[in-house]
Amino acid sequence: MAPTLLAAAPVPGADLASVRSWLLAHNPELRALQAEAGAAQARVLPAGALPDPMAEIELMGIDPDRPSLLPANVETTTWRLRQSFPMWGKRGLARDVARREADAASLDREAAARDLLARAEQAYVRFWHAREAVAVLDRQIELLGRMEEVARRRYALGVAAQQDSIRAQVARTGLQGERIARLAGRDETAAMLNAVLARRADAPLAEPAAPPVLALPADTLDGALALLADAGHPALQASAARAGAADAAIELQRRARYPDLGLGIGALQRQDRVEGYEVMLSVDIPLQQGARREREREARLRGDAARARSDALVAELSGQLGQAWSQARGAGDQRRLIERTLMPQAQANFESALASYRVGEVDFGTLLEALEAWQGADLARLDARRDELLAAAAVRAITGGVQ
Repeated sequence: MAPTLLAAAPVPGADLASVRSWLLAHNPELRALQAEAGAAQARVLPAGALPDPMAEIELMGIDPDRPSLLPANVETTTWRLRQSFPMWGKRGLARDVARREADAASLDREAAARDLLARAEQAYVRFWHAREAVAVLDRQIELLGRMEEVARRRYALGVAAQQDSIRAQVARTGLQGERIARLAGRDETAAMLNAVLARRADAPLAEPAAPPVLALPADTLDGALALLADAGHPALQASAARAGAADAAIELQRRARYPDLGLGIGALQRQDRVEGYEVMLSVDIPLQQGARREREREARLRGDAARARSDALVAELSGQLGQAWSQARGAGDQRRLIERTLMPQAQANFESALASYRVGEVDFGTLLEALEAWQGADLARLDARRDELLAAAAVRAITGGVQ
């Protein structure tokens, strides 16, 4: 992709859709796999085509005293055209092998696209999370500023120690240092997202317009496993296609036991006139049975390998799905608990502590602890949402929900 075209494309980052669109349109790995799939598809037609015919010319009776290669200057010239014909359905089987291999290449591209889309979604979730974590720290710093102002006023009235204001300043400074670290982490996640999208590490990204949404494709793990079994992962389908190609190749090698036919026609020229014609029929003699048996064994072993790989992949994908599903459910339950219970409680506790501090019923340390508990719960909620979305992206990649 030309740099000017990349520069003209919309900047990704506003939402997940923009990230997916950019990756599918510009990722070089997907372009390479698409080209390979196209190349495999282009091999289908030639695989079942007839061999090229062969033209021959035979010159006889060349005068040694006046040698010439012109047909009119020799005693006889024979013109021949030969064509071999694979028999017993060999052309159709060869085309079937190539077609199944082309299907496998196309499915490899789909599997790679799923994996890359899931990685892009997860990178985008981390990018969004880092931005939101900075926003939470900014709110906490602002609240500490208000608390410092309250402490300063109470100190001016002689009802609070100057230490309260200083503790608020120290806490703000500590949060500002954490904010710097979070900003560095946000830059790191931006570089990670650009890397998945095959962009420069410092390429600009749009700010997320809203929290990302990655819904689980089923309500239960059994439902997700059923989706995997019904729809099938492209990698599983690619293994099945390669096993089918190997089976067709076995049959093709078996039919190599039977001979192919060759047909030829010719014309006999003497001087400058045609004096006769000839028809030729030839038959291949399949003597190399040892080589054929080895080719059969190769095709059989390739089929066994493809089926074994498919079985291993089923087990691996099922395990990954179960793990990701458990992580998504656990993080979702934790997030809902924090949102519905801990956050309201922590906020109410902070507001009560602030009101009590204004009238001198609690000390500044209690107020500071209440703020840290409230904002800590907010960060914990944000971390749980991040983990939930990361796991959901993995589940969707396996079951087919990343489109």
